[in-house]
Formats: sequence, C-alpha cells, structure tokens
Amino acid sequence: MKAARSGTKDGLEKTKIAVMRKVSFLQRKDQLGNAGKFEDFVIVGQLTILDEMKHPPPQLSPMPEGLTSHQVVRRHILGSIIQSERSYLESLRRILQEYHRPLMEADPRILSPRKIRPIFYRIREITQCHSMFQIALASRVAEWDSSEKIGDLFVASFSKSMVLDVYSDYVNNFTNAMALIKKACMSKPAFLEFLKKKQASSVDRITLYGLMVKPIQRFPQFILLLQDMLKNTPKGHVDRLPLQLALTELEMLAEKLNEQKRVADQIAETQQLARSVSDRLLSKQLNSEQGSLILCETLIETVYGERGQVLKSKERKVFLFDDVLICGNINVKGPPDISSLVPVGPKYTMKWSAPLQQVHVVEVGQEGAQSKDTFFQQSGCNIMKLFVSRLFIYLGKVILGPPRLYQELQELQHDLSVVEEVTLLVGTLQGTYQNLNTTVAQDWCLALQRLIRIKEEQIQSANKCRLRLQVPGRPDKSGRPVSFMVVFNTPNPLSKISWVNRLHLAKIAQRDENSPGWLSGEDEGKTVAPFCCPLLACHMPVFAVKSPERKLEAALHNPVHCAMLGFSAASTSLPQGYFWVASGGEGSEGQIEIFSLNRPTPRTVKSLQMGSPVRCLEYVPEPSLTEEVEAGVHKAPSGISANICVGLDDGRIRVYGSVDTAAQCLLTLHNPEGCPVLCLKHSARFLFAGLSVVHCLFFPDDLWDPDSCRCVSLGSEPVQTLLVLDDSVWASCGNSVTVVDISSLTTQKFEVHPDPTISVTHMTCAGGGVWMAFSEGSSIRLFHTETLELLQEINISSRSTLLNTGQKSMRVTSLLICQGLLWVGTAQGLIITLPVPKLEGIPKITGKGMISLNAHCGPVDFLVATTSTLSPELLKRDSVGDGPDSACGGEDRSKGRSVLLQYKLRSTSGLPGRPLTALGDEASDSSLESLEHSVEDGSIYELSDDPETWVRGRPCKRDPGRRDRVISAAIISGGKGFRRLKEGAAGTRTSGEGLENMLMVWQLPLTV
Repeated sequence: MKAARSGTKDGLEKTKIAVMRKVSFLQRKDQLGNAGKFEDFVIVGQLTILDEMKHPPPQLSPMPEGLTSHQVVRRHILGSIIQSERSYLESLRRILQEYHRPLMEADPRILSPRKIRPIFYRIREITQCHSMFQIALASRVAEWDSSEKIGDLFVASFSKSMVLDVYSDYVNNFTNAMALIKKACMSKPAFLEFLKKKQASSVDRITLYGLMVKPIQRFPQFILLLQDMLKNTPKGHVDRLPLQLALTELEMLAEKLNEQKRVADQIAETQQLARSVSDRLLSKQLNSEQGSLILCETLIETVYGERGQVLKSKERKVFLFDDVLICGNINVKGPPDISSLVPVGPKYTMKWSAPLQQVHVVEVGQEGAQSKDTFFQQSGCNIMKLFVSRLFIYLGKVILGPPRLYQELQELQHDLSVVEEVTLLVGTLQGTYQNLNTTVAQDWCLALQRLIRIKEEQIQSANKCRLRLQVPGRPDKSGRPVSFMVVFNTPNPLSKISWVNRLHLAKIAQRDENSPGWLSGEDEGKTVAPFCCPLLACHMPVFAVKSPERKLEAALHNPVHCAMLGFSAASTSLPQGYFWVASGGEGSEGQIEIFSLNRPTPRTVKSLQMGSPVRCLEYVPEPSLTEEVEAGVHKAPSGISANICVGLDDGRIRVYGSVDTAAQCLLTLHNPEGCPVLCLKHSARFLFAGLSVVHCLFFPDDLWDPDSCRCVSLGSEPVQTLLVLDDSVWASCGNSVTVVDISSLTTQKFEVHPDPTISVTHMTCAGGGVWMAFSEGSSIRLFHTETLELLQEINISSRSTLLNTGQKSMRVTSLLICQGLLWVGTAQGLIITLPVPKLEGIPKITGKGMISLNAHCGPVDFLVATTSTLSPELLKRDSVGDGPDSACGGEDRSKGRSVLLQYKLRSTSGLPGRPLTALGDEASDSSLESLEHSVEDGSIYELSDDPETWVRGRPCKRDPGRRDRVISAAIISGGKGFRRLKEGAAGTRTSGEGLENMLMVWQLPLTV
C-alpha cells in the first residue's frame, strides 16, 4: 500500500517481492471464529484488508475558487473515477456477501463447496486488489488540490504482476463459471430459486451474471476515464507523463485480458461444435486445434424461389477455421427462466463442412462460370436439395432479386408499359387540357423510369448484406464434382465485409510463405499461428528489367479512392491508391515506379525517369478549407487535389500531380545552394526539406510560390531525417535532434546518443513517444515528445537470436509503427515486429515480439504503411436493410413510399388548357412522397418556376451518417532479393533474383 500511495519504484518492487514470498504486510487474522465479522475484514490468503470504518472511501473536498477550466474538468473526471471505483468495489462485495457467503453457509446445502469455489474463483483476490487501490486513492484525493497527480497511482497499483495473474485466472475461468451456473440451474431447482430471489430483492435487480461480468469490463472503463483526464491535462503539467504511462500499462493489461477472453470463448465454441460433429476425423481435428477459429457468427440462410420469393430462411451458426468452413444448425437455447439469469450458449448440429480453399465468394454478376441450377448435398445424408439462384435482367443490368423488392420492380415495369400505352391514347384526345396531354404523359414515363432505377439501386443495396458462397458438395453418380450455392444474410454491411475479408486472408494464410511466417519471442522461438500476425500477400520485383546497380531510396502511398471498386474487391484488395517507389544510386539516373493497389496484388501502371538520383519522396494531401484560410495557401492553377514531392540529388524538388491526373510534373523548386535534398516532410503550413551540405531546412510556406522560403541553420551535420508532430518538426543532425516550433520557428536541441560519431537515421512517432534508430549499433531508443527524456532502449540483436544468425550486432535500416506494431528492418534483411500500445500513451515495447521468416537478401531499404478507408457508400444501409424483413432482403411498405424522385420534373403550369381535376382551385400542391396518384397528377413531379428547366431535386431523407470506418492496411518493404528463412537456423534458401530489387507486401485484417 505504501508503494500505491507514494508511487515509488522501490516501494513497488518491495511489494512485489513480499507478494511472491507470501509475506503478510497487513495484520494477519485467523479465519476461524471470524465468520460473524466478515463485514469488518476481507481475508485473502495471507492478506487482510480492513473495512471502510477504518479506511473511509475517498472523498473530494469542496472545489476551491480560482481554478482554470482544465482544473475544473479534471476534478469532475476525478469524481467520476472515485464514484466508478466505489460502485465497482461494491459490486464485488455484493458477489461475496450476497451470493458466495450465503451459498457456503446454507443449511441444507444448495450447492456443494466443490462447485461453489470454481464459480467464484478469484473474486476475493480481485476485491483485495481494489480495496488496496481505494485506500491509496483516498490518500491521493485528500491532497489533490496541492498535487493534482493521479497517473503514477494507476501505474503503481496495476503494473503489479499479481494483478495480471489474478485477472487472467478470472477471465480464463469466466466461461467455465457461467457453464457451471447454467448446469446448476438446470439440475438444482433450489439454486435457480435462490438466484431469482436474490435478483428480485436487489434494488437494481441486477443478476449474478451482471455482477460477475464487471471485472471483465473494468479496465476498458479505466482507460476511457484516463483518456478524458489526459485530454484535459495541458502540456507541461506534472501529471501528463504519468497519465500517458498509466494508459500504456492499462492498455497492455486490457489487451492481454481481452485476448485471453477471446481464446477462452473460442475454445468453448469449438468444443461445443466438436461434440456435434459425427465425422470422427473432423471432431479430432477441432479438439486438437482449438485456437484456429478465426470468425464465427449467427447468419440467416435464405433460399429463394425462381421469382425471388423466400422459400425458406433459418438461423445458422457459421464457423470459419484456418482451413475449413463449417455451417451448423442452432438448437434450442434452454428454458427462458434460466436465460434471463445467465447467458445460455446454444448447442449445434453440423449441417455441412467444406475445405476453405474450395469455398468461393460469388457476387452478383460473377455467375457466368457457374451452372444455372446448383445442387446442395448435406453431409452425412443422401438427400439432395435443389437451390435455384435466378438472375433477373432488366435494362442490361444483372440483379439478384430480393422477394419484395423484385415484386415492386415488376409492378413498376408493368405500370410503365401501361403508361406508355396511355401516352399513345392521350395523343388521340380532341380537347386541350393543361395537365392531361402528351407532355405530361411523357413526364409520367420519365418518372417511372427513374423509380425503376431507384428500385434497382435498392436491390443492389440489399446485396450488401448478402453473402453468397459456392461450396463443394459430394460428387454425383458419375463422379462429376458438384457444388452448391448457399446464401447467407448478414446483420449489416460491416459483417459481410468482415466475412469476405477473413475468407480471403485465411486462404492467404495457407500459402507456404505463411506456414509458418513468423517466429515468436514469447514462446522461445515457436512459430506463430498464421492469422495472429501479418500475412505475406505477395513478393514481386520493382523494375520490369533487372537493374542491380539501382538502389531503392524511398517509397510512399498516394491514397486515391476508387469509386468503381466493387463490394467484394474493396474487402479483399490492398489499401486503395497508388504506391510510388523511387531509386537512385551512384552513376545512375533516378527512376520512379508507380503501382496500383486497387487489387490483391500491386500492378505497375507508370514509370517516371528523373535526371538525377532520387533521395526522398513526400505526399502532400489536398489542404482542407480551414487550413487554406489559416495558412493563406493558394490553390494550384490546375486544381490538383494532391501532390507528390520528389527530392533529387542535384538539389531540385519536383512536384507531381496524382496518378489519376497522369502524374505530370507541375512545378520545380530549386534549392538555393544546389545541395542534395535528403528528406522531405509536409505539415499544414510548410514543406520541410532537410539538406546535406548547408545543414539547414528549406521552408516553402506556399507550394505554388517557390520564391518564398526560409532557412534555419541546425548545426554542422547533414539533416538525415525529419519527423512532423502536431506543432513541431524534429530534425536530426548527427547525434542530436533539433525541435523546431512550426509557428515561431524557434529551436530546441537535445542529445540523443552519447557517441558524436553516430547519427540518427530514422524516427517514427506514436502517442507520446518517438522511436529513433542510429547509423551504427543495434539499439533503438524511445524519447518523450514533450519532456524529451529517454524512456526506453531496446537492443534488436537480442530478438534475432531466435534464428541463430550469428550476428552480434544488427544495424537498423528502417523503422515504422502501424496498428500496434513497431516494424524494424535491418541491414541483414531481417524484419522484426515488436508490440507497442495503440492509444495516446507512451509507445513502450511491451513484449518480445516476432521475427519474419520472409526476408530480403540485403538491407531493408524502406518500410511503408499503406492505409485507406473504405468508401462510406459500401457501409450505407438504405431503407431496404432497415425494414423488419431486412434479413430476407425485404422492405417496409411505409418506407418504400418515402422514396423521392431526386429530380423536379417539367411543370405543367405554363402549358395551355385548364387543369383536369375533380377538385376546385384550392387543390394542394403535389407531393413527392408517394407513388399513389392523387386526383392531381402532380403527385409525381414538383412545380418549377421555369417550365423549360430541369433542376436538381432535394435529396432523399437518410439516416444520419454512420461513424463506422473500415480501415484497410498493408505494410510494404523494399530491398535486394527475397529469401525464405529456415526455422531456428541460419541457413536460407534464396530466390533466383538475389540481386534484384524486390517488394514484399504484408496484408493486415480490416479494422473497424
């Protein structure tokens, strides 16, 4: 507790040692004879925690006057932490006092102690940990107005190994505990009645499950509170670094617990499925590979008739393993009275299974190679069922018709044919009428044609939630292979995207280069399960013609959204856009190769020749309107949205347009000194250029005004690398780094390595820290972005010992942080990944990491992260999917009437003749909300001031924009050659292109 109060490292170490030795540092109290004093003491092993009478809960003093807005908000957040912890501790004590204790003392016994202990396993220890934390929190709250520091308290309290051990045991046992409760409810009526009475008598009527799930949710709640606290802690505050370190510790703890919970649930699901499998070989495989479950979800299997009507629909549980896809029937989940008290997992009966490599996703329009009629064959049965997937073709478009939508489409087509006939009859009228003539009839036809197009779009939108799989069945009597088409309706478009992406990556994971692909340092060099690490999607040469003299210098990702990319292609392709690779080398001219990433494998689309070797590349995105106003940036005359800046060895900076504008050179900036441009970085206001001879930075503050530039001298060494943060830029010169404030251009210099002969070569940032690599040695160092102090140093050579490479020192040649991994490329061609936090904390390395078994033959010249966000149109779920029949592709009738025409049609007010109507002149204006014609035929169009003008109508009412963002990510490395390393040995087998420049592409799962 002393360590928790003071936050001292020495005290914390003494606490850990005392716990390991089981030394009682609180007064020991014998448990015998103290059953009646349970409220006064919580006894856990050899640790005793006093009650609230001797240690009152934390209480904030009245708010003093004169506080800043940040101080006021921080006090409110602290109050939330106090209240949240008090409520959590009360829930833990309720479990012990209202459930555990009465069950143990019941006479006659409701459950035997042998069954009670595993249900409440580790609850006492968790209560003890948080009782100690509350005592320390009370001490810290009492002095809050003088110290205003709480981050170190979280570090001291929750960085202990015993906290992770206790919570890990609880999380791993949670699924088993719920299963024991379920079984006891079904076999012991007295226990079921006990749980019902306890729930009914509680004020909040929370169940035992609701109380026991709170420890699993606790650390995510802490993280949210500390994130809010950090946002309202200004830079320079004494609590800022401790809060960042606390976020790091809690995120690491939560990640480990989440992973353990995921694995425990996965094993439980797999065991439940294995019991229902009649195939002994498959059942044995499931039991032996319980960690290979990638994805499982309840989907609705739907069978359509020839006219699109639903013949049958039923819930299925679909399991995606690393090598097999299994579909199971869901059996009855259990009595409702039990389900209301504790989640009752369903039982499954396997319907069919298929090898993963033989399962294919089939989108609408891809059925050309498929048979019209496909057969379904159930495993273990001889019953053959016919599934007909009928395609409906209209106006040259292929449509898979959901039942109700297709029926409405047919009705519109019928109405159009009728109106066309009416138009012919209207032309034979003898009289002249203002709203009944050939012009109006033609408007009817145009309106119906537009509604037909809208209906087609709605049908296509319904397919966003339809997962169509071609699955192999048993051969027919002649031995010919037979496949069947199965259609699943997913809950939302995100679910379908996830399934298509995971199916694609699971197939990649079975390739030789990913089996295995990585060695883990956590398990003493054991290989890692393919889907638990980045997957090598492909490796390919950079240049069409071998050029051994060329050296790869730089690369970048130019994100360009491809609107024509289909739903399935967007889920499986690499991040959208283009990938630029630049080369240089002594005695050779520079060259840039541009690859398209809108597919699973990059494809070369253009090559640019440079008159001088290329040293660096930088992507300059289109400035937002706010940035343009603040910075006074003038748009380019050509209106280019984004640009790529190329730094050359002769001192020029060439500015190119994006590939979708033919990648033309728009501008050339000249370095006044003519020295090589070693690095380029862009911020909202400036383009920063690091030079090699004059040792200064070149700042064009307006990209289209090359005469405006500023120079800042940084020292006597070349500017090797630049890193742009929120309000500053870090520039490395020799063994020092200079921090330049962007607004004032003031500088602050600090030393990052004691050896003056060593220079900083690479920098990468995440959260509140910057990792640096150096020109010599195998160490990388982490510095705080605000205090500039050294936080961690890691020797990369210790990670490479897993392969027995024999290298005592490994030089780092590239550095990158992406999605919680620090990627390190070495001069030996090896690629190492180390886990780091993803949130706003400090990116400390929290594990031993992994080393890739796929490597380059020479130095890793670059590591580039390519990311893009999937089009929001792919995630939109129109009114089709929001209706009650969305699972079957249906549409609610009331919503169907709210479809607007999107265009105002030609008005009849200026036409000759009188209106033909059954009402008087007070007839209301037209309504666009319905297709049902009122007596005024204006119901399908809107009046316009100019009858000869077609104008854009108001948009349809949609749901508010979703916040869902699906991010696609891939890591691309470049270097000489490609080789496959042997597990645990220095020997390798090398590809034939040993001296050729190669790219390796690692694809990561889509993240939401």
